[in-house]
Amino acid sequence: MCVITFVTAIPSEPMAGAKGSWLHHAKALTKPRGDWPSILVFGKKPRDPFHRAHAMNSADVNLYLVGFMGTGKSTIGRFVGQRLGFTVLDSDQEIERQQGKTIADIFAQDGEPAFRAMERAFIEKGHAATRTVISCGGGLVVQPNMLAELKSRGVVICLHASVETILARTARHRNRPLLEVANPEERIRTLYAQREPIYKMAGTLILTDARPLHEITAHVIRAWRREAADFACFAGRVSPPRAPAEVAKP
Repeated sequence: MCVITFVTAIPSEPMAGAKGSWLHHAKALTKPRGDWPSILVFGKKPRDPFHRAHAMNSADVNLYLVGFMGTGKSTIGRFVGQRLGFTVLDSDQEIERQQGKTIADIFAQDGEPAFRAMERAFIEKGHAATRTVISCGGGLVVQPNMLAELKSRGVVICLHASVETILARTARHRNRPLLEVANPEERIRTLYAQREPIYKMAGTLILTDARPLHEITAHVIRAWRREAADFACFAGRVSPPRAPAEVAKP
């Protein structure tokens, strides 16, 4: 249960107990009200959406892994899901399954805008609201308003790696439509520079360069547990302000 105290300016000479005064509202709000949390607010009468919390267990909060291609989202997502006992979904794989064709074919036949619309549809209504790890395609989170959409549904963690690491990893897998160009390295460096500022706004950043899988998995789970507790506490309320993202330390 969350106990939250908000204090605003208090009149120097309030009318004790008068209806409409800060004291009247404070007394009313601290009375037990079923499953409401205990909240003390001095000042204006609160709006219901802020105070009425939806019951949610922090152990059920979804995890969204975002980041550039080649940072390990799909692999780490599987390991984390196994440890948590969560369903594991990969947005690209789910879109391929739903459309009956590969991402490369979708790009070639329908175009990138159509694929981005499919990504949005998947996030909005294509997966369970709880107990799911979703490994998001590299470009999913950079779409307008998509980061806010993800944060409204669960914990967002960004996996990060150097350009050199990404070049080495993607060289082993050429089935990436955005790299079907004459100079894949130049394409990666350009996309990386364009997307990095958005990735850094996503939330906790966890580096995956030269680290064993079990260590990265444990780091992701620690970060998820910490942020899932906050998410569950504030589910259904006005979102609390978030500090700028920092690179998480192991």
